[in-house]
Amino acid sequence: MTEAPHSKPTSPIETVAVIGTGLIGAGWATVFLANGLDVLAIDPAPGARDRLCETVRAMWPALVELGRATGEPDFGCLRFAEAPGPDLADVQLVQENAPEQLELKRALFAGIERFVSPETILASSTSALLIGDIQTACAIPGRCIAAHPFNPPHLLPLVEVSGGALTDPEVLDRAMAFYALVGKSPVLLKKEIQGHIAGRLGAALYREAVHLVAEGIATVEDIDAAVRNGPGLRWATNGPHMIYHLGGGEGGIRHYLDHLGDSQQRRWDDLGTPELTAKLRETLIAGTLAEAGKASVAELCDARDRKLIQLLAAFHGKSG
Repeated sequence: MTEAPHSKPTSPIETVAVIGTGLIGAGWATVFLANGLDVLAIDPAPGARDRLCETVRAMWPALVELGRATGEPDFGCLRFAEAPGPDLADVQLVQENAPEQLELKRALFAGIERFVSPETILASSTSALLIGDIQTACAIPGRCIAAHPFNPPHLLPLVEVSGGALTDPEVLDRAMAFYALVGKSPVLLKKEIQGHIAGRLGAALYREAVHLVAEGIATVEDIDAAVRNGPGLRWATNGPHMIYHLGGGEGGIRHYLDHLGDSQQRRWDDLGTPELTAKLRETLIAGTLAEAGKASVAELCDARDRKLIQLLAAFHGKSG
């Protein structure tokens, strides 16, 4: 499209498109349908429509239990297409969930622009790519943002929102308001970075967990147990900065950094930088499978989701 640069629209976002209907896309579709939005789902894979409906049905009861949805999903609000086309004309926000390939996403965004209005927000769920590298393929790059959900996306409220160098700040503001309106807890990055916030924190923790295995400090199972029964529980109540603020006692974070900052620095300096050799990979696989026992991935996911539902209900009540 070659229309004028983005101008702030006044109408609320009521019609959205979900590009790619795998796990992440289906989660977004479920959230949007639960909020009464009209959803256009686009996926070229054979059987994608039926799989999407099955996944929405499977995710729906959890949202009902949390008070985020009622009854059964209204598939009358769901349209389906195999490729971007004229059906996008009335869409106000596109949530893209294509594979993590830069050129694929650039081509997809450029193609979408042929059919959407100049005011439509183009949001990517990318977990590792930079929206700044994607938006330069667009005629109106100011409307492009990253809006990265956390898995499982229909349950966890986090959405990490960021813009590239060409993103219009008003688009970021409108996106933040929209995601909050559909029950998410969006955070805004002041500048884009690979892996966003949570992904980088997760990578840092996993790197040290792998290092502990590589050095023979503990087994995979005991490392997971240490996180699950200790800091993991605490992290569900507060983020790392607030945790250390509380760890400083009455003096808070200032007292902590004044008295224990040096010891924290020593621990940072001692953290590992493991190399994922073939041998280490096999050690991690064997340890993880031993911890999983006879449970399938699907069974483990169900158990995880049940615990997440209980946590969300306890912390937020049925209002989510």
